[in-house]
Amino acid sequence: MAHNVYSLRVFAAGPKGGNPLPVVVDAQGLSPAEMQAVAASHGHESGFVFPASKASGCDFEFVFWVPEHEMEMCGHATVGAVWLLEKLKKLKHPDIRIMTKSGIIKAHVSKNAQGTWVEVSQPAGVVDTVVDPDDIEALVSVLGISKQELADLPIHNSKTSRVKTLIPLKSASQLNSLKPKFNLVKEFCERIRSTGLYPYALSDAENQVFDARQFPKSSGYNEDAATGIAAAALSYGLLKNGLVNNTEKPIRIRQGWAMGCPSEISVRFRQDGSGCWIGGTAVEETGL
Repeated sequence: MAHNVYSLRVFAAGPKGGNPLPVVVDAQGLSPAEMQAVAASHGHESGFVFPASKASGCDFEFVFWVPEHEMEMCGHATVGAVWLLEKLKKLKHPDIRIMTKSGIIKAHVSKNAQGTWVEVSQPAGVVDTVVDPDDIEALVSVLGISKQELADLPIHNSKTSRVKTLIPLKSASQLNSLKPKFNLVKEFCERIRSTGLYPYALSDAENQVFDARQFPKSSGYNEDAATGIAAAALSYGLLKNGLVNNTEKPIRIRQGWAMGCPSEISVRFRQDGSGCWIGGTAVEETGL
């Protein structure tokens, strides 16, 4: 295949950190099977940049694949692809509109101490409480814990682009010691109509820092190092629980530490009520 595949790491917060991202910035002509083959060969979510139709009013169209299937939206792949387009001087202005299968996404590019900083929009979250005792019993069994190890907060199904199940734990050390029954994750997620389990713990209340892990339903791997869509969903769960305030103060969500891939995702609420921004940067591995 002649198309160049760039390799990035997105949301990195230390050596070997961030979520790996293969991305093709000129994907025109690639078939769905070829895009899936890229994701399968690299073993990670992959992003593909296409020209947008004039009728869409967008600057680009992004398509996302994991080894098992196509995704409607991927937060870290959007941040990474926009970061790469800026690096390659393919952006005409800092505010762009992106067509995805989940709808039109806005992105904003700026500079800060970390270099190129990208924020990607997400719609306002919808948060539902998981109340069925049988579901809760099944969930703690999948995670390999008891109900007594849960924090005294509700379990939520929360959605911006995709539903994530938010499981509050008492400490980050407990979170990082989890050993889920990965063979049961898909079945349980289908049972409660979720696309991934997202256990989390409060780490620093004053600075709005939380630790989390993502166990996806059916992506072709057991755990994600950084998941922007899940971080956005978590932020709305935290807001409902009164753990964060509805301001523009960033919520910092650390992920990937248990995997040796330290990552950090920034989320801030948009004060017009239209949703939130997922923020982060990327680093290059090869191809640049």
